Amino acid sequence: MSGRSCDYPLFLWKKIYFLMIYLWRCKVISDLMINEQIRDREVRVIGEGGEQLGIMSSREALRLAEEAGVDLVKIAPTAKPPVCKIVDYGKFKYEQTRKEKEAKKKQKVIDVKEIRLSPNIDTNDLNTKINAARKFLSKGDKVKVTLRFRGREMAHMQNSKHILLDFGESLSDIAVVEKEPKVEGRSMTMFLAEKR
Repeated sequence: MSGRSCDYPLFLWKKIYFLMIYLWRCKVISDLMINEQIRDREVRVIGEGGEQLGIMSSREALRLAEEAGVDLVKIAPTAKPPVCKIVDYGKFKYEQTRKEKEAKKKQKVIDVKEIRLSPNIDTNDLNTKINAARKFLSKGDKVKVTLRFRGREMAHMQNSKHILLDFGESLSDIAVVEKEPKVEGRSMTMFLAEKR
């Protein structure tokens, strides 16, 4: 009985130890490795000015970085051998986040707006939906036009295809049909995109 109680804390400590190592490794891998965290035998080193310094041991690369008064940062961990750069880590991280922000600013997000129709839609309702689609297209969004069928309307699906074709035709001055009308389950869909 007393033997079991002594083993339990040791078992628990081993579990905690391995958990701490696992969490530490995850933290290191998720972020860039710097200085002593780089444990590779050989690394390809790039100098501060971008010049190639060649392949050397990680200790030697770390010594070069310390002599320059900056950090050794692993920038390509998957390369063979891994690529490290001698650079000021704070400055490098700042430049990286600034580049990411610039890329996000230049990126344009295109939304897909959906407009739902029914086979027995009235002319005025159809014009209202066309105006809504025109507004979406002028903002740069794509439009998904869905013609939904219920009950007995399912038997006359192909006869109602002209509604989607007329919808696309009425917007032909600013839009182009990206995907032709296609039956998907209980509905028929068509995609419109802004003319370039």
